[in-house]
Amino acid sequence: MKRCITFALLSLLMPLAASAHERVIPLWPEGVPGAKSIPAERIEADGRIAHVSAPTLTVVAPNIDRANGTAVIVCPGGGYRFLSNAREGVAYAQWLSHHGVTAFILKSRLHDFGHPAPLQDVLRAIRLVRSRANEFGIAPDRIGVIGSSAGGHLAASAGTLFDDAAGRTGAQLDAISARPDFLILLYPVITMEEPWVHAGSREALLGPDATAAQRKAFSLENRVTASTPPTLLIHTQADTSVPVGNSLVFYEALTRAGVPAEMYLFERGAHGMGMNLGNGTASDWPQRAAEWLRDRGLLTRGDHQPN
Repeated sequence: MKRCITFALLSLLMPLAASAHERVIPLWPEGVPGAKSIPAERIEADGRIAHVSAPTLTVVAPNIDRANGTAVIVCPGGGYRFLSNAREGVAYAQWLSHHGVTAFILKSRLHDFGHPAPLQDVLRAIRLVRSRANEFGIAPDRIGVIGSSAGGHLAASAGTLFDDAAGRTGAQLDAISARPDFLILLYPVITMEEPWVHAGSREALLGPDATAAQRKAFSLENRVTASTPPTLLIHTQADTSVPVGNSLVFYEALTRAGVPAEMYLFERGAHGMGMNLGNGTASDWPQRAAEWLRDRGLLTRGDHQPN
């Protein structure tokens, strides 16, 4: 219980400044593709970030004696309009670091750019981390993505659209595989079609006049193949913002494609619960997720690790 309380308070108490185990890496040092003038980036008192024009990765590394070689790119939610960086970025990264996982918090472009900018950013993040695996002390075949809400849509996009032409920019890193090795999706936006659509995320990503073809193409239950990576889904009945039907249709698609998948559906827990307490058994999802990672061998220290 003490550990649960610590994790739950991280989103409120964790300082956002870089520590000795954190550093920030520009995602596009050669220049952001499709760069344009937008309002200045804004960081709210609650840790939310809006108007991202210069995407980055914040590296949160575990202590060297705890590192196990697994890496996870963290995609905070926020309806593609802002990033819930404290609650669904920093808190998750610290939880992962506790388990020996090197976390990379993605600060991706949002509605100011729309599609394909967020997809380009998450795929670039995977390619960058994989290309520098030795530097980060991680295994190139143990790179996952975790995402919440619209960040879950972005994470699921990485798992289904990793070879999509829209995710390439002509950079040398395009030659590196962008396929994640596993996904963890928390109350994710999945579909862009009725009856389960989160209309705000759809409009922010695709604009107010998205065509039927666009809505279908970005309903990720339609994009699952046998190459989609193993996935853990976590959702609640109480989520009235992004209905549990999003996770259900994705799980069904994964099952049809023969992709290993697990899903935890809880009664309590409002949308955006993060690691908060007071949500009944849903507050135990970090333990369930750690068990899933451990069962897949992703929390075991590998031989590639430095001594």
